[in-house]
Amino acid sequence: MSGEEKLVREIARAFAGQRSGPLRVGMGDDAALWRPRRAQETILTCDWFLEGTHFLRDKHPPDAVGWKSLARATSDIAAMGGSPRCFLLSLALPANCTAKWLRCFLRGLRRASYALGCQLAGGDTTRRDEILINITVIGEAAAGEAVLRSGAHAGDLLYVSGTLGEAELGLRELQRQRGFGKASSNGFVRKHLYPEPRVALGQWLAKERIVTAMMDLSDGLSSDLPRLCSESGVGARIATDSLPRVARRNANDTLELALNGGDDYELLFAVHPKNARKIGTEFRGLPLTRIGEITRDKRVLVEQEGRWRPLTSAGWDPFR
Repeated sequence: MSGEEKLVREIARAFAGQRSGPLRVGMGDDAALWRPRRAQETILTCDWFLEGTHFLRDKHPPDAVGWKSLARATSDIAAMGGSPRCFLLSLALPANCTAKWLRCFLRGLRRASYALGCQLAGGDTTRRDEILINITVIGEAAAGEAVLRSGAHAGDLLYVSGTLGEAELGLRELQRQRGFGKASSNGFVRKHLYPEPRVALGQWLAKERIVTAMMDLSDGLSSDLPRLCSESGVGARIATDSLPRVARRNANDTLELALNGGDDYELLFAVHPKNARKIGTEFRGLPLTRIGEITRDKRVLVEQEGRWRPLTSAGWDPFR
């Protein structure tokens, strides 16, 4: 048996016993056969998770790498109000990561798979000096109900879920720790290592037809909000005082984290004023905060100390 065959068998064993779900044929054949449900539209997304760019082998526990690689890809499904159904895993590993590191990675990936109701359908493996992970997720939304970035209109109100900047703060604290990050006693580090895509919130917002546009916050508000505005052909104004920020830190630090911190995987969404009363201040214990409004003027502005200024895009950019 070749080394690659052993690797594939290790992956298959880790996911043995998963229910058939939408898969008529899963791992073990040339390709998977997926059975879409009636009256559903298919959502397709993929995401890279690369050693040295998105995680550090000596800082990020392997199980956290497994969890996060699927969670961050599934966040795109949440942002459209969809349900994750199955995923493909493409994995490149150095030879010294095919034993203990791989087993821990698969343990975290399997936990995420079960938690998100998203089955492993197959994928590909190869050898490389650094770890490269690519996840493709297939999801579904009821026909005509998927929420896009392009539906916002002037006068809509802007909301975000959760608290902004927590994951970036967790990364900074992780970098100060020795060895693998420990999330047991630090909520910020835990949010960085084990993000939770807001699938249930996205589904509710889509089903109730509350939102006009939506996306997830993966690169930071200052980078992601202009993308939503661009797709909708609108602008926005946000007030810094309204941003849900990390507590117990310097005000300037928390503002920078809230505007530019990436990896939060919270939802940013626009709501017609007539639907604002349906939002409330939380969803199943998750805070929901109004941060501004959509404008006809295509500029994205931020208010600070009574003055409006253009919002500078300073979030995550792999090419910066």
